[in-house]
Amino acid sequence: MSMDLSAALESYTAESRELLEQMESALLTMEVSGADGELVNAVFRAAHTIKGSGGLFGLDDVVAFTHDAETTLDAVRDGRLAMDGAMIALFLACRDHMGALVEAAVVGKVPAQLLAAGAGLQARLRGCLAAPEALVSAEEDTSAEVWHISLRGGRDLLRDGMDPLGLLRYLGTLGQLTGISTLYDYLPPMAEMDPESNYLGFEIDLKSESDKAEIEDAFEFVRPSSLVAILPPRSKPAEWAALIRAMPEENDKLGEILVKSGALTRAELVAALGAQGAAGESRPLGEILVEQGAPRQVVAAALEKQAKDSKTKTDQYVRVEASKLDRLINLVGELVISHTVSALRSESSGDTALVEAVKTSGRFVEEVRDAALGLRMVPIGATFGRFQRVVRDLSLELGKKIELVINGAETELDKTMVDRIGDPLTHLVRNSLDHGIEPTEERLAKGKSAVGQLTLDAYHESGSIVVEVRDDGRGLDRDKIVAKALARGLIPSAEGLSDQDIYKLIFEPGFSTADQVSNVSGRGVGMDVVKRSLEALRGTVEVDSQPGAGSTVRLRMPLTLAIIDGFLVAAGESRFIIPLELVEECVELPLMGRAEYIDLRGQVLPFLRLRDLFRAGGEAPERQIVVVVGYGGKKAGLVVDSLLGELQTVIKPLGDVFSPLKWVAGCTVLDIGEVGLILDVPALVAKAERRCLRLPGVALETLR
Repeated sequence: MSMDLSAALESYTAESRELLEQMESALLTMEVSGADGELVNAVFRAAHTIKGSGGLFGLDDVVAFTHDAETTLDAVRDGRLAMDGAMIALFLACRDHMGALVEAAVVGKVPAQLLAAGAGLQARLRGCLAAPEALVSAEEDTSAEVWHISLRGGRDLLRDGMDPLGLLRYLGTLGQLTGISTLYDYLPPMAEMDPESNYLGFEIDLKSESDKAEIEDAFEFVRPSSLVAILPPRSKPAEWAALIRAMPEENDKLGEILVKSGALTRAELVAALGAQGAAGESRPLGEILVEQGAPRQVVAAALEKQAKDSKTKTDQYVRVEASKLDRLINLVGELVISHTVSALRSESSGDTALVEAVKTSGRFVEEVRDAALGLRMVPIGATFGRFQRVVRDLSLELGKKIELVINGAETELDKTMVDRIGDPLTHLVRNSLDHGIEPTEERLAKGKSAVGQLTLDAYHESGSIVVEVRDDGRGLDRDKIVAKALARGLIPSAEGLSDQDIYKLIFEPGFSTADQVSNVSGRGVGMDVVKRSLEALRGTVEVDSQPGAGSTVRLRMPLTLAIIDGFLVAAGESRFIIPLELVEECVELPLMGRAEYIDLRGQVLPFLRLRDLFRAGGEAPERQIVVVVGYGGKKAGLVVDSLLGELQTVIKPLGDVFSPLKWVAGCTVLDIGEVGLILDVPALVAKAERRCLRLPGVALETLR
């Protein structure tokens, strides 16, 4: 397989995954709120695009199956079939099968059992049609109209892995090819011909009921290197103009108005904008569109519509490979380290002009850093949305009625985080559905609603991202957890343990209070995965529960794993970095001997001495400073020798040889040949709290 074709297939696979997610979302929405014309069209467009692009690559199994799904969807669009619950369930199964087909076909071999499963679904799809006459082929359809397509293949068409004959064969699936003329205009003499280059073009007549956008989909992977013009059977400028005038005000630009009306395709708009940019002058877009064949009456109506709008905005997106983005983040990280070294050197030089110059460049470095990190920040809503299907399927399997509520879908976090919290969230959701939310009869007996509620929530708090999984079920059974922990020897006794300490036992490997193992959960492996996954992300997990009222599992993670603003401190001969967003204030340590807490404005503040933790060398100064840090609603103090100021820093992971080193989240380069340790504040806060709770007369609530 050539490199270009391999890249094109990867792009097709990524696009297919996105389309299948859109298809699933539309189907689940219809299951809750009822069938809607636009939602049905969204499902149809997703299937059609996957089929069209699959045909270009010769993925016959994908095309054959999706064609039957598309035919049945077309009957739904026409009102011949109802999109009821059974139909939605069928198309959800088809969606899963299409995804499996795409993944297998791209690899190169579709397993026989997968084809057999598809044959069963195809039989069900065909059986949904009311009568055999509902399947009308393009050849038999006298209402179909003839489209004219002009294709000028680019020189690199063959190198890109595109076969013109395969393209023509696929067009035949959209209707009937009534005429094909091969163009030899650019064919060179035989001696000058490159066997890997394309020199041919085609004039094609296609009899089809497909609309312009559907036909244009067939050329999606051809357009970058070729010229394609699609002429409709007959122009309807008056109808297009009337449609444009009736469109609601959406603050669109001229091109967007024409695309939405159907008078212009997206590719034609891009071509016109390209011509406008290549001209090197500010020619009106409408004038260029008219020159390229758009009806003047339609363009005039769109301009009139645009004049009524007070605002214009077009969102543009560019698909970038994740590896390229990671490379950019790494380079920005090295830039931040380099600037930090320069800043430290300039301050010690005593050169005022140099210090000012470095500070000025630092502002730009900070802006570059924020912009680069912003590129990797994505909303968590897409991850939450995937659980609509999980909740639906598990509810049916468990025989429970459960509603999924999503809050904070717009909350952004690092894409690396999004990719890595999927499994922990899946374990938590499945656990809540199976163990947390009661069966309908039990809920009604307790006076609860028959429909259980599972809530996924996300929000920012103190420089962290917090993700909550809440249910209104039976809650955790404290006594049952204690009994299980005692039986397994996890604790000597429950005396002195808070509810939080007890609840955290459910994250121990193999721990489960389920009376029997089910297909969903009960083996005691899921919650252990949650804990280990969060620790790998430098995060923490907390549990709150009310018997009979439900439970909340709270995942707390840093916003990013790459670059942070830090607060540099010194203890002995070592330097440490504390994440700046977790620093609340700094106070002088009172002369009080070896006490382990201080009175901070009437509240007990436990503290830890970094000198003791890390066995720092050198003599301690007479006066030391307490850096007050906060995490997860709790506070603690870190005693240091001196404060060295703020800095931007890149988190570098420690090697395996340093894995036993506690209380450290990573390291960074501070100066030439010098390394600073980045402190694991959540772990330090938890250690300080545990130490202080062992002291007589100190209550837990005084630490809040």
